[in-house]
Amino acid sequence: MTSSLDKIFDSYSGASIFKNKRVLQTNYTPEIITHRDSQIESVASILAPILRGERASNLFVYGKTGTGKTLCVKYVTQEILKRVQDVGKHNLQVLYVNCKLKKVADTEYRILAELVSALGEKVPPTGLPTDAVYSKFIEIIERKPQLILIILDEIDQAVKKISDGFLYTLTRLNSELKNSQISLVGISNSLTFMDDLDPRVRSSLGEEELVFPPYNALQLQDVLRERANLAFAETIVDPGVFPLCAALAAREHGDARRALDLLRVAGELAEREQSKQLIMEFVDKASHKIERDKMLDIIENEPRQHQLVLNSILQLEEELESEPIFTGTVYNSYKQYCVKVGLDVLTQRRISDIIAEFDMLGLINVDVVSRGRQGRTREIKVMIPDNLKLRAKEILSTALAL
Repeated sequence: MTSSLDKIFDSYSGASIFKNKRVLQTNYTPEIITHRDSQIESVASILAPILRGERASNLFVYGKTGTGKTLCVKYVTQEILKRVQDVGKHNLQVLYVNCKLKKVADTEYRILAELVSALGEKVPPTGLPTDAVYSKFIEIIERKPQLILIILDEIDQAVKKISDGFLYTLTRLNSELKNSQISLVGISNSLTFMDDLDPRVRSSLGEEELVFPPYNALQLQDVLRERANLAFAETIVDPGVFPLCAALAAREHGDARRALDLLRVAGELAEREQSKQLIMEFVDKASHKIERDKMLDIIENEPRQHQLVLNSILQLEEELESEPIFTGTVYNSYKQYCVKVGLDVLTQRRISDIIAEFDMLGLINVDVVSRGRQGRTREIKVMIPDNLKLRAKEILSTALAL
């Protein structure tokens, strides 16, 4: 074993094909953001009143995954912070919360605790009334005259878990403040997110709205080439890699994040095989690997009620073997698991909606079938590859403490 490990470690002791892998990661903010000039200018125009010490309008930004929403908002806010600091002002706080992160945005309490933490103070992770945490938040920001810009990324994920009541409260806080003012920026991957909000929340949050269109294949190639110049040593990347990565990502609504992930993972696979060049073969291998990892990531980050439904489906597939799985059977199994883990039972209609979401995500396939006099029902087939099912069950068992 030691000799095989030595061989692996020795292969990494030489020169890397990467010059700077960090530029291919999703948390990297480039100095130049390709093909997003008009969107950056729009965000900047809406937030620019902050530079005069005025509250900016609430902004809602939406578009598909990987269209540059978070990147552009962060870029503009960083530039605003630089300007504020250059003139010696310290009256702006930018608070960023990723609502998809576990134990951050699954309750109103935790979102507030995260905002308090971003301001440099702490509240207990649990135990206080939510109103007390609101009071703590207000007390902190009211200590001096200042502007607070709160960025709620993937805001739809938080609303899905805890309803839109916390958004209404946040948008109304300004009426209680004397020294400070709050502006909100909501970022969502869902194009229909605003349609489902309470009309009062919609009018408050959506003072300004901005849609980010997907990148086309040619634009994605430009993004990739620019990052590759920074990420790899010269002549490492085969020219055919860029159009292939772009084509695979454009097939999924022009997702620049996916295109960059493909390029990075392909580079890592090439390095593992001690290849001196990044060729198209590694892009194909990277695509299969990412698909596998993405499916498990979806399962791990779903809300607990969703995880319970999926767990019921996987257990039924195992118990029934080749027999079909119907939605009614899933609901009965789901109710039993709710009792085991101590969760409230959702309605059968809500479970049907969750099953439809899994169908859309590609975790299952749902067909409407006729059962004669019993009417029509939906038959469910699990689409998770066999080599991932054991890991999927382990993730669900851990998350649900089964």
